[in-house]
Amino acid sequence: MLWIVKIPFMKGTDMKMSWLVMAVAALTLAAAPAVAAPEGEWLTSYDAAKAAAQKSGKPILVNFSGSDWCGWCIKLDKEVFSTPEFKAWAEKNVVLMVADFPRRKTVDPATKAVNEELMKQHGVRGFPTILFLTADGAKIGQSGYKPGGPKAWTEDAQKILDAKKGK
Repeated sequence: MLWIVKIPFMKGTDMKMSWLVMAVAALTLAAAPAVAAPEGEWLTSYDAAKAAAQKSGKPILVNFSGSDWCGWCIKLDKEVFSTPEFKAWAEKNVVLMVADFPRRKTVDPATKAVNEELMKQHGVRGFPTILFLTADGAKIGQSGYKPGGPKAWTEDAQKILDAKKGK
């Protein structure tokens, strides 16, 4: 949205310069949502996750979730994904992406379509499903809710990642 504001003391060249500044600011703000989340934060764009994985050399952890209705998803987030232990492990080992299918919140239609295609491509049939993918989208492994908190979950996830590396 562009607002036109007349500033009485600005005339001629000053007014043209102010339009230029406003145009640059509007373009900068319009591009802001495309910027990737800081490392360790959950991305919602598959393209951004693939780009981050290619840049970092890390695999992508995709959390297929029903964040506002799926009891096991909420439990996994509370017991594992929200903990400092998991966040420290993730920052070192994976690019985080959530493919969310909420019922009470809306998801951008383009993002929803990409998430549905990703779900179909990898045969995801329930929530939570955690996929580990290469930067090219090839499946490394799969997980879900596991009891035992962040230590048990990250140990299991690390086994999946190490098996891919041949350790």
